[in-house]
Amino acid sequence: MKTRYLEVTFRKGKPLAAYLYLPREPGAKSARTELMGSGLLVDYQADGRPIGLEITAPDKVTLDQINSILKRLNLPLLDPQELAPLQAA
Repeated sequence: MKTRYLEVTFRKGKPLAAYLYLPREPGAKSARTELMGSGLLVDYQADGRPIGLEITAPDKVTLDQINSILKRLNLPLLDPQELAPLQAA
């Protein structure tokens, strides 16, 4: 996968969880997960490259928090419209 995308899981019309898929090679698997704050975890491949951001508390997570993590990972920041599906409900 060459581009990132956000997948949101809803229950009864409200976001339950989300996952921000980061660019990765096909077949990449998570080898470890690191807690990055309340409701935010980063999944890493065995070689240490980040492959995704788990959002376990979507109602509590902000764009600034996500961008802070992306900045620490040396990845492009999210535009507000990329997070819009999470905030739509």
